[in-house]
Amino acid sequence: MSLTISIDTMGGDFGPQVTVPASLACLKNNPTLKLVLVGDEAILTQQLGQNLTAFQDRLSIQHASQTVEMHESPSKALKNKKDSSMRVAINLVHEGRADACVSAGNTGALMATARFVLKMIPGIDRPGIISTLPSIHGHTHVLDLGANVDCTEEHLFQFAVMGNELVKAIENIENPKVGLLNVGEEEVKGNEQVKAAAKLLENSSLNYIGYVEGNSLNAGSVKVDLVVCDGFVGNVALKSIEGAAKMIGTLLKEAFAKNIFTKVAGLIAYPVLKSFKDRIDPRLYNGASFLGLKGLVIKSHGGADSLAFQTAIELAICEVKHDVIRKISEQVEQSLSVRKSA
Repeated sequence: MSLTISIDTMGGDFGPQVTVPASLACLKNNPTLKLVLVGDEAILTQQLGQNLTAFQDRLSIQHASQTVEMHESPSKALKNKKDSSMRVAINLVHEGRADACVSAGNTGALMATARFVLKMIPGIDRPGIISTLPSIHGHTHVLDLGANVDCTEEHLFQFAVMGNELVKAIENIENPKVGLLNVGEEEVKGNEQVKAAAKLLENSSLNYIGYVEGNSLNAGSVKVDLVVCDGFVGNVALKSIEGAAKMIGTLLKEAFAKNIFTKVAGLIAYPVLKSFKDRIDPRLYNGASFLGLKGLVIKSHGGADSLAFQTAIELAICEVKHDVIRKISEQVEQSLSVRKSA
């Protein structure tokens, strides 16, 4: 199966220094993959060098004269940066010249531009951001991670429907376990929106297992495949987990560097520590999907290195191969029909 991904090479903290090597690595690992690198043609030509010839059948450059800066407001980027690498890369998806777009650029601008260009799936009010977090059971999918800070119960229900279909597709799980993030597992706990969303999920065809607490994202006693929450809660949870992981890594380094004895202990423990680091390495979980759009857009962390950005591209490849957009659209339509007839 041949597929094409458009890459916003100028986005993120490092631009082509990261996006180009990651793109080349993906081309080497995926013989049927085609990439369109969007950005300043002169810079990209220099960065690619002889690789342009080596991958001439599967690699092309689409010039874009502008770049959306990380601090720019979404409205200004949408209005004034119509030839930005971000906008052009999304346009390629809209025009059918690419199956998905990957960008490490400004999240707000990327969401606003993607929503404006690609439009929403009928029946979905707002797009949601979904990604995976490492857990003792493997990993857990979580949404929304920041696109919507204020959500109604209907929005949360829509997130659950879309996320459920994505997890089914890319994880090959027939009936994913869906949980609703709350301050406790008891029915009486939670705000009114969460309680109302729980009723909608209980009456749906989803495998809803009830409320889950924050520890279920990483270390719950019961495996949950998909955790649903509003963007405010989801983003705070995500950043807290990232901060905790960074703290643990820093404290471990400091502990093993204290003296000659701890350094020797560190050398002895190195295989275990490396295995632990690889298990929770955030670069291997990089890439968040914008669900609810008519086209596929993957957001990479702005500070991603080459390996992390490569992970985001691989996620786009996976979702294209599993035809995620079509499956979500069909499931949303089916869920709406059931709700109307109920």
